[in-house]
Amino acid sequence: MTSPLSGLVVNVAEVLRRVGNVKDVDVAVDSNLLELGDDRIATQDVPIAFHLESTNTGIVVRGTVSARYRDTCRRCLAEVRDTVTVEIGELYQREITDPDAYPLEGEQLLLAPLVREHLLLALPDAPLCRADCPGLCPVCGADKSNPTEADCGCVVGASDPRWAALDALRERLDDR
Repeated sequence: MTSPLSGLVVNVAEVLRRVGNVKDVDVAVDSNLLELGDDRIATQDVPIAFHLESTNTGIVVRGTVSARYRDTCRRCLAEVRDTVTVEIGELYQREITDPDAYPLEGEQLLLAPLVREHLLLALPDAPLCRADCPGLCPVCGADKSNPTEADCGCVVGASDPRWAALDALRERLDDR
């Protein structure tokens, strides 16, 4: 019986035999098995395509991982659905000489921590529904991207009385 994560635990005994040996890994893994701990990534099969190559210091892993995610637009609060694709280039070593390297224990390569880390770091911190999203009116909260609410009539930019002295100075300088 194979483990559900068998696609992410790769036997690299043959790859380690000689520098330059290669192995390709092309699998789809259920996102629940990756233990992402982030509900923005929906339950889905996460496609993983890696090329492993043996070097004199370890194994270089290159490839891509992608996943669909959903979030909230930071300007208008609309739902955002998109796909994040990550290009990966990492090193696994038995004796860690590179502080960024992943540990290579025995003849098994554990890819789950690598995939988890890169997917979570690739998610946008402040997603937008579109690049030119006008957002919400700061006065009444109308959605400016909605044509019926775009011209709400609110006066934006009411001055703060604490800046009155600087506003007066600006007006005097503009008159010159």
